[in-house]
Amino acid sequence: MNQPASGHIYIITGPSGVGKGTLCKMLLAVEPNLTLSVSATSRAIRAGEAHGVSYHFKTRAEFEAMIAHDQAQPDAGRHHLLEWAEYNGNYYGTPRSVVQEALGAGNNVLLEIETQGALQVKRKFPSAHLIFVAPPSLEELAHRLRTRGTEAEAEIASRLEISRHEMTLQDRFDYVLVNQRLEECMNAIREIMARTASGRSLR
Repeated sequence: MNQPASGHIYIITGPSGVGKGTLCKMLLAVEPNLTLSVSATSRAIRAGEAHGVSYHFKTRAEFEAMIAHDQAQPDAGRHHLLEWAEYNGNYYGTPRSVVQEALGAGNNVLLEIETQGALQVKRKFPSAHLIFVAPPSLEELAHRLRTRGTEAEAEIASRLEISRHEMTLQDRFDYVLVNQRLEECMNAIREIMARTASGRSLR
């Protein structure tokens, strides 16, 4: 599975609650040649989310069937998922066909995925650009998680523990940005996109 020269993969990852989803929405509003790869998940749908827009929502059994199919299929071109990971008790993954179709059309593809999945995609697409979005501090991250009010305190504690581990992986990513202010963070990502699209490096 080789990435066409005309399309780039940009992967936005980082701890839960750091603002990945908001940043992706802002980028899609101002970058016309950018296509969002909608992930699949086994977690329950939340208020305000829509199937096929927020995620492709699957039951746990449906997701495990896709994983089993891919593990039994030696030809990666026939896999259902480009990557998958289990995070906080739920499965998340990237449908392979969505990414390949967008790249084949010459579009840049934006993935908002967990750190484990991001590293899996990098192994399959070495030219993909991994962007780790970090919070100003774990204390600020905890405040943001509690403010959005979508998880119980026990789940927030679990997410923060996972976030501590994710923060130790930053040196494995191409770029690390601290999301102090959304607008500034988005502009930094756009600068990465502009320079990599023209073959220039920021590193």
